[in-house]
Amino acid sequence: MTTLVTGARGKIGHAVLTALHTAGLPVRAASSDPAALTVPAGVEAVALRFDAPETFDAALEGVDQVFLYAAHAGVDNFLTAARAAGVEHIVLLSSSSVESPDAATNPIGAQHFAVENALTASGITATVLRPGAFASNSFGWARSIGNNQPIEHPYPEASIAPIHTADIADIAVAALTGATELRGRAFTLTGGQALTFRAQIALLAAAIGRDIPVTTITYDEALQQMSAYMPSGIADSLLANWAAATAQPETIADTTETLLGKPARTFELWARENATAFTHS
Repeated sequence: MTTLVTGARGKIGHAVLTALHTAGLPVRAASSDPAALTVPAGVEAVALRFDAPETFDAALEGVDQVFLYAAHAGVDNFLTAARAAGVEHIVLLSSSSVESPDAATNPIGAQHFAVENALTASGITATVLRPGAFASNSFGWARSIGNNQPIEHPYPEASIAPIHTADIADIAVAALTGATELRGRAFTLTGGQALTFRAQIALLAAAIGRDIPVTTITYDEALQQMSAYMPSGIADSLLANWAAATAQPETIADTTETLLGKPARTFELWARENATAFTHS
């Protein structure tokens, strides 16, 4: 049973790929630029572009399962090719944003919503993983912290439950390797603990061994800053989510504890693992 891992350059995709290979299971890595992939010895790397159907056949040959990133453009054609190739199961990395009432038009949720709908229409059995905020989103603070600057945030008391990317990978691998209780279902995923942004920054401070000051800024100031590196609609959605999480902490959803019977990795662990990223500008 060969598994095709799309997005194999990403942290989650690479972790899924490595875990399957380590377990002795046949796996194939796919990327729009396979030459840029770093894969374990013996793992085949192939080109796959969702906007280039001519890449589908080679990528899908002999494949029974797919770990799929939610790339929207061309996904319908890819799913048609996957079904024709005999793919029986897809584990989709989606987003908890699809659960918002305006998911079809929400700047964050729309892409994932469209891919989930396309996957449902394909008729292929799917396990859908819907993580919320990633612990790794905190890399966005690395430049400021590395330059000994304060973290400017409009909602430092917003309380979210960031998930370690390795936990997402572990759940995906379990779904791909026979955990029948996961197969064919959708799961909202969070970390095991809700933390304010201020508390997350304090854990990063402990990991690097020095204080990190926090400065509260206005919504408008934050929107202007964030719009410099992301579409303003996405920035506005994130700010709305943080405002809501200030009034009501995020509810803990499924974790590796509830799904796999092992404790969820903590944000404190993530901070210690990645401390060096915050000590240089």
